[in-house]
Amino acid sequence: MNERELQALVERISLHVFHKPFRHRAIFNDRLRTTGGRYILSTHHIELNRKYYEQYGEDEFIQIIKHELCHYHLHLEGKGYRHRDRDFRELLKKVQAPRFCKPIVLPKKGKTYYYECTSCRYMYVRRKAVDTTRYVCGFCRGKLKKIKREC
Repeated sequence: MNERELQALVERISLHVFHKPFRHRAIFNDRLRTTGGRYILSTHHIELNRKYYEQYGEDEFIQIIKHELCHYHLHLEGKGYRHRDRDFRELLKKVQAPRFCKPIVLPKKGKTYYYECTSCRYMYVRRKAVDTTRYVCGFCRGKLKKIKREC
């Protein structure tokens, strides 16, 4: 996917899901490492991480775009656009966008453990084993389940 296709995708999602036009730029930022994307307050542009598109595919990438468009549209309307704001959380639920994106799985040296929350489906990647009877999800307090993954 190139920049022109990305811009067209973001504009199409904005019209179909939010029923509002996206009038700024959507670009790939290859320097992003741990986040799926970000909304720039000063320019109103959206920067997206290409690695998420390559690793998880277009469906997960569209979820990240919807999340960033929530920031975009709420900020332009003068409503609460931050993660902690009620307006933001309600709009996320309305458009079925995730509050947090999945972590990128990078090839690491040594053994890696994968855990998934049974409630919110957030995936944790750890180098040390976690006692699932003592620890819970940091976002929703749900139970953790160990996953076997081959990388």
